[in-house]
Amino acid sequence: MKIIVVYESMFGNTQIIGQAIADGLADLGQVTSGNVDEISAESARDADLIVVGGPTHAHGMARMSTRFPKVDNPKYAPSLPGTTVLRSWLDLVPKGSGRCAAFDTRFDKPAWLTGSAAKKIAKRLKAKGFAVLAIESFFVQGGDGPLAEGERARATEWGHSLASMIASVAAA
Repeated sequence: MKIIVVYESMFGNTQIIGQAIADGLADLGQVTSGNVDEISAESARDADLIVVGGPTHAHGMARMSTRFPKVDNPKYAPSLPGTTVLRSWLDLVPKGSGRCAAFDTRFDKPAWLTGSAAKKIAKRLKAKGFAVLAIESFFVQGGDGPLAEGERARATEWGHSLASMIASVAAA
């Protein structure tokens, strides 16, 4: 089974969540995980499951104009290196027929107030032919983090839950 977890992360919070989800999915087999600069969009073509996530910016996915002004800004924690935003990566994903799940990191407030990158990610993947299994948000305490207490463990459990969903679909 080919499983890919890909994410965009500015301050490391979404990276921690992505890695925890990958840990939870490991029961299914080999999981390839990394950021949008490390994982090619082409690799999603024949994946059985892709799990895609990013930080919520301006009610949706980060744009070059919302991500890069925060780089090297003393108001925020140091950002992780990277040249690509998830939005651009998703544009390059070929049509697929596998399953997907989407996640984001955002403030712990109602989604109508904060927006949700995960909902936008799922919409784009569905348009590419992927069947959406689940959408989830994980919470940060501030714009640059840290993660809210218990979120890493919750992400690992969500990965286990996704693994169970895939296993039950495969058995049917």
